Amino acid sequence: MAASQKLYAALFHVLLLSLFPLKAKSSARTQAEALVQWRDTLSSSPPPLTSWSRSDLHNLCRWSAVSCNPTSRTVSRINLYSLSITGTLARFNFTPFTDLTRFDIQNNSVSGTIPSAIGSLSKLNYLDLSVNLFEGSIPVQISRLTELQYLSLYNNSLSGAIPFQLASLPKVRHLDLGANYLENPDWSKFSMPSLEYLSFFLNELTSEFPGFITNCRNLTFLDLSLNNFTGQIPELLYTNLGKLETLILSTNLFQGPLSPNISKLSNLKNLSLQNNLLSGQIPESIGLISDLQIVELFTNSFQGNIPSSIGQLKHLEKLDLRMNALNSTIPPELGHCTNLSYLALADNQLSGELPLSLSSLSKLTDMDLSENYLTGKISPTLISNWTELTSLQVQNNFFYGYIPPEIGKLTRLQYLFLYNNTFSGSIPPEIGNLKELSNLDLSGTHISGPLPPTLWDLTNLQILNLFRNNINGKIPPQVGNLKMLKTLDLNTNQLHGELPQTISNITSLTYISLFSNNFSGSIPSDLGKYMPSLKYAIFSNNSFSGEVPPELCSGLSLQQFTVNSNNFTGSLPTCLKNCLELTRVRLDENRFTGNITDAFGVLPNLVYVALSDNQFIGEISPDWGECKNLTNLMMDGNRISGEIPPELGKLPELQRLSLGSNDLTGRIPAALGSLSMLFHLDLSNNHLIGEVPRNLTSLQGLQYLDLSNNKLTGNIPKELGSYEKLSRLDLSHNNLSGDIPFELGNLNSLQYLLDLSSNSLSGAILQNLGKLSQLEILNVSHNHLSGRIPASLSSMVSLSSYDFSYNELTGPLPTEGVFQNASARSFVENPGLCGKAEGLSQCPTTDSSKSSKVNKKVLIGVVVPVCGLLVIATIFAVLLCFRKIKIVTNGESSNSVIWER
Repeated sequence: MAASQKLYAALFHVLLLSLFPLKAKSSARTQAEALVQWRDTLSSSPPPLTSWSRSDLHNLCRWSAVSCNPTSRTVSRINLYSLSITGTLARFNFTPFTDLTRFDIQNNSVSGTIPSAIGSLSKLNYLDLSVNLFEGSIPVQISRLTELQYLSLYNNSLSGAIPFQLASLPKVRHLDLGANYLENPDWSKFSMPSLEYLSFFLNELTSEFPGFITNCRNLTFLDLSLNNFTGQIPELLYTNLGKLETLILSTNLFQGPLSPNISKLSNLKNLSLQNNLLSGQIPESIGLISDLQIVELFTNSFQGNIPSSIGQLKHLEKLDLRMNALNSTIPPELGHCTNLSYLALADNQLSGELPLSLSSLSKLTDMDLSENYLTGKISPTLISNWTELTSLQVQNNFFYGYIPPEIGKLTRLQYLFLYNNTFSGSIPPEIGNLKELSNLDLSGTHISGPLPPTLWDLTNLQILNLFRNNINGKIPPQVGNLKMLKTLDLNTNQLHGELPQTISNITSLTYISLFSNNFSGSIPSDLGKYMPSLKYAIFSNNSFSGEVPPELCSGLSLQQFTVNSNNFTGSLPTCLKNCLELTRVRLDENRFTGNITDAFGVLPNLVYVALSDNQFIGEISPDWGECKNLTNLMMDGNRISGEIPPELGKLPELQRLSLGSNDLTGRIPAALGSLSMLFHLDLSNNHLIGEVPRNLTSLQGLQYLDLSNNKLTGNIPKELGSYEKLSRLDLSHNNLSGDIPFELGNLNSLQYLLDLSSNSLSGAILQNLGKLSQLEILNVSHNHLSGRIPASLSSMVSLSSYDFSYNELTGPLPTEGVFQNASARSFVENPGLCGKAEGLSQCPTTDSSKSSKVNKKVLIGVVVPVCGLLVIATIFAVLLCFRKIKIVTNGESSNSVIWER
C-alpha cells in the first residue's frame, strides 16, 4: 500500500513538473513579450501600439487593442482593426496565446502568407484577417480551430483551392472568403450545416451551384457573386433555404428561368441576380415576398411583362430591371411601391405612356427609363411629385411635347438626361432653379429658340450637352459664370455671332465642341491659356476667322484639335509640336500659311492629320515616320515642296496618304510599298518623276490610286493588275509609254474610274478590258493607241462615260451595248474610225457587198439567155402546131383519125 502511494506521488510530481513549461508559455509576461517582439518587426507601428512596452510587461491587460480573461489575466482578445499596420505575421508567436478567443486584424496592410501556427489557437472562435495583403493558400491547419464560429479572409490575394478540410469546422456560422483568387475545392466533401453567413464573392470559382449550400438550412446571407458559376439555380435553394434574407448570385453564368418557387424565400429582403444569363419571364410570385427591399435583375435576358404583382411589395426601395428584353408597358401597380427610391427600367423594349400612378413615388431619388420605346408627353403631375429626384434619365425614347416648366421644382436634381427624344419648343427658363445640377444633356431633342438667360445660373454644371438641336441666338458673356464646367458641347445648332471673351475664364474646361454652327469672328486670343486640362477643341464648319489662339494648347493636354472648314489664317500655334497626347488634328479647308516643316514633332499617339486645302509651305518632315499610330496623313492642296521622305514607309498603321496638288518633286519612294494597311494613295498634281514603283503592287489593300498630273515615265507596270480591291485608278497626264498591260483587265473591283489619258501609250486596246463589268468611267484619250475598239467593251454594262478621242484608232465603232447611243465627242481625232455615231463618217463599202453585186450580175447573165431560149422554143412550137392543123384539115380521113389519136 505504501509502495503504491509513493508511486502515485511520483507520478503526480512528474505531471506537475510537465505542466510548468506550459504554464510558463501561457503566462501574461510571455504573451506580453511575444506581442512586443512582433510589434518590433512591423514596418510601421501605429501610435496605439506605443502602450506595448517592455518596461510595462506586468500591465499587459491595460495595453491598447488587448483584452484579458478576468480569471486567468491572460490575453483573450486582440483587436487591431484598422490601425494602419504594415508588416507580416511571420514572426508572430501564437503559442503562448492559449486562451485567445478573438483575433482581428481587419483593414490593415499585413502581407505574406497566413502562418500555419495560427491553427494552435484552440479556443479561438473569431478570426478576421480581411482587407489585408495576404497571399498564398489558406493553411489547412485552420481546420483545427474547432471552436471557430466566425472566419473572414475577405479581400486579400489568397489563391489555390479552398481547403475541403474547412468543412470539419462544426461551429462556423460566418464564413467569408470573398475577393481573393480562390479556386474550386471538391464540393462533395463540404458539409457546414451551421452556416448562417457564406460569401465566396469575387473569386475564380467555375463549377455549377455548390450542392452543399442547399443543405445549409440556417443560411440568412449567401453571396456567390463575381465568379463563373454555371448551370441553373437549383430548386432546393428555394425550398430549403427559407431563412435567407440576402441572396446575391450576380455576375456569374447562371442560366434558365427564375423559378416560381422563389416565393418560398419568404424572408428575403435582398435579391441580386444581375449579370447572368437568366431568361424567361419574371414570375408573378415574386410579389408574394412581402419583405423585399432590393430587387436587382438587370443584364439578363428576361422577357415579357413587368409583373404587376410587384405593386404588392410595400417595402421595396430599389427595383433594377435594366438591360433585359422586357416588352410590356409599365404596370400602373408600380405606383403602389411608395417606398421606392431607385427605379431603373432602362434598355428594354418597354412601350406606351408613363402611368400617372407613378406620381405616388414621391421618395424617388433615381429614375432611369432610358433606351426604350416609351411615348407621350411627360406629365407636369409626374414631375411635380418627384421633388426628391437627384437623377432623371429618360433619354433615347419617343417622348414629345414641351419640356414641362415644372422641371424647375426638382431642385435636388444633379443629373438630367432627356436627349434623343422628340420634344418641341425651347428650354424652359425654370431650369435655372436646378442649382445643384451637374450634368445636363438635352442633345438631339429638336428643341429650338435661344439659350435661356437662367441657364448661366447653374454654377455647379460640369457637363452641358445641347448639341444637334435647332437652338439659335448667341452665347452671352454670362457663360463665364460656369466656373466648374468641364464639357461644353453646342455643336450642330444655329448659333451665330462671336464667342464672348469670358469663355476663356472657364479654367476647368476639358472639352469644347462648337462645330457646325454659324459662328464668326475670331476665337478669344487667350482661350486655352488658363485651361491646363483642355483636351478637346472642336470648332469645325463655322465661319471663324483670324488666327488660332497661340496658347490654345499651352496646357499640353490637347488630344483633339479640329478647326476645319473655317476661314482661319496665319501660322499654327508653336505648342502643337509638344502636345504628345494629340490623336486627331484637322486644319483642312482654311487659309493657314506658314512653314509646315517643323510645325509638328514626334507625336506618338497621333492617329489622324488633315492639313489639306490651305497655303502651307515648307517640306514634309521625316519625323512623320516616327508617328507610329498614324492612320491618315492628308496634306493635299497646299504649296509644300521638296521630296516625299522615304521615312513615311515606316508607318505601319497608315491607311490614307494624300499629298496631291502640291509642288513635290523627285521620285515616288519605293519605301511606300511597305505600307501594308494603305488603301488610299493620292500623289496627283505634283512634279514627280521616274517610273511607277513596281513594289507599290505589294499594297494589296489599295482601293484608290491617283498618280495623275505628274511627270512619270516608263511603262505602266503589269503588276498593277494584281490589285484585288482597287476601285479607282488614275494615271492620266503623265509621260507613260508602251502598251496598256493585258493584266489591267483583271482589276475586277475597278468601279469608279480608269483614266490613262494624256500619256504616250501605244498599241491596241485589249479585249481583256471588257471584263471590267463594274467600271463607270473609262478614259484612254490623248494617246497613240491604234487598231479597233474591241467589241468586248460593249458588255461593260456599268459604263456611263468613256473617251477614246485623240488616238489613232481605226475601223468601225461597235454598235451594241454601251455604244448604241455613242456621241462623236468621245471619238474625235481618230481619222480611221467610222460608224453610226453622230459626227463620225460612215464606214466605206465592204468586200462582202461587192461580192453580192457580182453574184447578182452572174445570176442575171445566166437567167436572161436561158429565158430567151425558152421564149424562142415556145414560139417555134406554136408555129409548128399551126402547121399541122392545116395539113389535117386538107388530108384524108385516115389521117384525121391519126390526128385525133
